[in-house]
Amino acid sequence: MSSTQFEIKSYPDMWESLGMDVARFEKMRCVLGDVFQTTFLSQENRPQRMDYFNWIVSEIHGGRIREILDAKKEGRPVVGTFCVYVPEELVIAAGGICIGLCGGSQGPIPDAEKTLPRNICPMVKSAYGFKVAKVCPYFQSVDFVYGETTCDAKKKTWELLNREVPTYVMEIPQMKRERDRTLWFEEVKDFKAQIEKVTGKTITAEAVTEAVKIMNNKRKALQRLNRLQHHNPSPISGKDVLLIEQIAFYDDPVRFAEKVNLLCDELDERVKKGIAVAPASAPRVLVSGTPMAMPNWKAHNLVEKAGGIVVNDESCIGTRYFKDLMDENMTDLDSQLKALTDRYMKIDCSCFTPNDDRVDQVLKEYRDSGAQGILHYCLQFCHTYNIEAIKIKEACEKAGIPFLAIESDYSPEDIGQMQTRIEAFLEQIKG
Repeated sequence: MSSTQFEIKSYPDMWESLGMDVARFEKMRCVLGDVFQTTFLSQENRPQRMDYFNWIVSEIHGGRIREILDAKKEGRPVVGTFCVYVPEELVIAAGGICIGLCGGSQGPIPDAEKTLPRNICPMVKSAYGFKVAKVCPYFQSVDFVYGETTCDAKKKTWELLNREVPTYVMEIPQMKRERDRTLWFEEVKDFKAQIEKVTGKTITAEAVTEAVKIMNNKRKALQRLNRLQHHNPSPISGKDVLLIEQIAFYDDPVRFAEKVNLLCDELDERVKKGIAVAPASAPRVLVSGTPMAMPNWKAHNLVEKAGGIVVNDESCIGTRYFKDLMDENMTDLDSQLKALTDRYMKIDCSCFTPNDDRVDQVLKEYRDSGAQGILHYCLQFCHTYNIEAIKIKEACEKAGIPFLAIESDYSPEDIGQMQTRIEAFLEQIKG
């Protein structure tokens, strides 16, 4: 697909049937297409098999929505999510689809601020705005939204969102003691019951086994991509890896794993032939912190436009989502649910206290990736990640690792300031 051909495909009749504000969404579609072309298709020497992921973006509000609507006609549940703390295996075991919801752009924030306070994080406002403005086909297609209690802004917004779309909330523990694990185990069982209620079907151990394999394969593919990203010189840009990680929350998991592995085959060949997207001397940056919902590509874009390269992404979009697998050999449902509980309790979301495991994980990924500095990215008013950055900064100072903390939102207003700080950071890395 050449840069001159790219567009986000238009499906006005389908969007109309979903009750969307089609005229407004058409404008957003065109803007997203232009930004994608400028940000991604202008890159030189991209892997050829990025064409699949370009195609997914072109159909992200059309073809993929049609697949979801077809699944609903078959009685398969569709669950909208914002968090990696949703037991996807149970949704898949019920024949269902987990789908990421819109929440990464500035456009609908004024709609949300008619109701919500201004001083909460842009992701929560953006997501709520997408729903009330009826400009997200995913919100218009789901059976229910999965909400969680990873932050105060989210858990209170779910109460208001429930007026717009059914919103099921799971309580995420805030500590990792045995009593907290017991709480989460009960939440996992309740979530299974919710899925069964929506579908009218009972989830079996056999179905969970198959679902665990599907999710493990998807996560193994992402782990493989992550390892290839670490190679110096890198055969793929950090922007493209971020895009793939974001698409992971939209695409069919079996198809997605297959396409990521095909891309990795090409990346293996590029490594053998010495084909890279940046010279080996390019400053190597690990990005850590708040997850970046599509189309928030700001930090990665600025790093790579300034001559650096992002070689690892420690966030819920990145390694936090795929670093842990599950045992596929359990045959009874009780053991599977306990293993699911344990797997999700390993996620080191900043809602936990204490959360020293995340600090250790960031340093481990820094070493594994061959990074030369850590950029901690945080959305405004994301208090848990913002405060936790202090401990990561202290750990970096102790280890002699260059560290930069940036707080931002979805607007373009701070791009100049961010660019200046990132350029200075890359100069620090170069020494």
